[in-house]
Amino acid sequence: MSALPTVILVHGAWSDGSGWGKVIPLLRDRGLRAVAVQLPLTSLADDAAAVRRAIALEDGPLVLAGHSYGGAVVTEAGSDARVVGLVYAAAFAPDVGESAVTLGDSVAPAPLLAEVRPDAFGFVKLTRAGVFDCFAQDLSPAEREVLLATQGPTSVRSLGGGGDGRRVARQGVPLRPGDRRPRDPARAPAVHGR
Repeated sequence: MSALPTVILVHGAWSDGSGWGKVIPLLRDRGLRAVAVQLPLTSLADDAAAVRRAIALEDGPLVLAGHSYGGAVVTEAGSDARVVGLVYAAAFAPDVGESAVTLGDSVAPAPLLAEVRPDAFGFVKLTRAGVFDCFAQDLSPAEREVLLATQGPTSVRSLGGGGDGRRVARQGVPLRPGDRRPRDPARAPAVHGR
């Protein structure tokens, strides 16, 4: 019997690794080891490097799971030969030269975009309404308050970065897209950082 893979969890923008806090115990209960990466959210290259560092610290087969912008990161970082699968949980899956921004531009604007506020340093954050009404609307009020207070700014270089032009990781790697059925809160606990 082959070893079970380690699952490397990659959060999206405006969140951190703790956003996987409700998923990690579920994976553990199924006998899987999980590692949540902390992205710097400074550029796609920096974020992919953080995932590659996490990959380098692990032994055996790996599954990379990305949420939202984290999908772009696992696509960029997941070309290691030990990566046996990629999971896109409501995530961007860009091709070479694409980014979260270019993929987002291909569809009608999400209400969340009206709640993104730039600073003078090239970073963006969500407003209170953005967190409460668009980003984490399925969390409890207390969980939304924590997310609002702890959200890190995300560089526009992260969201607009198109990668370094290398082979897209998912070419030749089994994909496991997230379940697209409406989520029943009684059966699937919410994950902040949606």
